[in-house]
Amino acid sequence: QVQLVESGGGLVQAGASLRLSCEASGTAVGDYAMGWFRQAPGKEREFVAAFTMQDFPYYADSVRGRFTISRGNVKNTVYLTMDTLKPEDTAVYYCAAHRTMLSSITNPNMYYYWGQGTQVTVSS
Repeated sequence: QVQLVESGGGLVQAGASLRLSCEASGTAVGDYAMGWFRQAPGKEREFVAAFTMQDFPYYADSVRGRFTISRGNVKNTVYLTMDTLKPEDTAVYYCAAHRTMLSSITNPNMYYYWGQGTQVTVSS
């Protein structure tokens, strides 16, 4: 079992930065790699970024160069640093855990565990 808790969402203006945190716990946490998805109202859940099982970062085209996925000094904590935020980045952001190959890393069905989500709102 893996438990995931996100934090760090909020309301910011376009162009600002925000950092989301995901704290993972549980007996099986070391067996999984972590990633981030987002879901805007009326839209499907969308892949944002993830670490591969080989521990390399991978990004959606829409956020590459603006968002950075990283690990913290605190064990089992993953961050999503979001720079140059745009109104279209507004969504609920979810942390999730996977054990899949790179070819499937953007598929939400390949993720076993999910956090409760944190709201990010970017005003224009």
